[in-house]
Amino acid sequence: MIVANPVYDIVFKYLMEDERIARTILSALLKQNIVKVEVRPHEYTNSQRDKVSIFRIDFGATVRDDDDHEHLILIELQKTWLETETLRFRQYLGVQYQNPQNVVGKGRDKHALPLVAVYLLGHKVGDIEEPVLYVKHQPLDYNGNLVSKGLPNAFVDSLTHDSIIVQIPRLNGVINNRLYKVLSIFDQTYQCPDNQQMLELEDQLYDDDADMQYILHRLLMATADAHIRQDMNVEDEYYSIIEKHDTEIMMMSKEIAEKTQQIDEQAQQLDQQAQQLDQQAQQLDQQAQQLDQQAQQIAEQAQQMDNMRRQSVVALLKAGQSPSTVANILGISPSFVQDIAKEMD
Repeated sequence: MIVANPVYDIVFKYLMEDERIARTILSALLKQNIVKVEVRPHEYTNSQRDKVSIFRIDFGATVRDDDDHEHLILIELQKTWLETETLRFRQYLGVQYQNPQNVVGKGRDKHALPLVAVYLLGHKVGDIEEPVLYVKHQPLDYNGNLVSKGLPNAFVDSLTHDSIIVQIPRLNGVINNRLYKVLSIFDQTYQCPDNQQMLELEDQLYDDDADMQYILHRLLMATADAHIRQDMNVEDEYYSIIEKHDTEIMMMSKEIAEKTQQIDEQAQQLDQQAQQLDQQAQQLDQQAQQLDQQAQQIAEQAQQMDNMRRQSVVALLKAGQSPSTVANILGISPSFVQDIAKEMD
């Protein structure tokens, strides 16, 4: 059977505005017997199209316990097909907590209705492999032991809430319980190869389930609705623009990363060259110091030789030798000998 794909906002809204279908889906998700569902005021909301689409419906659900006791809870159902900041989800929850219409009772019995947040995600959440994740608060004592006496309690339930996270990409065609049978209508592995707006579901999987047959009939009706098909085309166009934009950003990020890597490599090369130049400068400085030491040694040796010549000249002159004879004996300049002779007179 070819039916409309409920991951599209318009199809999802068309499904969930039917009270029987809302009860069927929410009962399966919460694993509770929901006997009545009412859409709360401001039920259908989308974030701005130039940001990220988050489709949100708020329900008031009457739950019947095993002992036939009925109580009212709030269910905030949020669906998004693209990854978005968790801050957006928190902002929507904040609206629920602040809404005075979600408070019941009078006087000391006045309390907020229990809240369950349901997230239908068109993307994976990190490395969590479970298609459906139940995040529940538990009352514990100091030692970490579960507290049961006096619970449930309106005060405690008013200040905390449970969450159900559905990762649609991890459904992967597996139907092994009631919940996964209900969620199979969102499973994109059944997407028609030539038309992502449609799913091809196996009728026989739902032959024994009147509620699921009712849901399939509703989805089949959506395929014949021109307004719904037009809105699906608009969503496709919007998401194609988003994907194109994301692709451009990804390519720019890749280019920036490559250029950054090139700059880093060039910086490393320059740093290596600077180190080499510094080493060469150190070597030249050491060579200059060695040359200075050698020059100083030569100068000292020259001074020593000059002193020895002077001493030799003085000794020969005192021995009675003439200046010319002393110059010939020592092989030095006669004027050098004569200068010393004058100094001795």
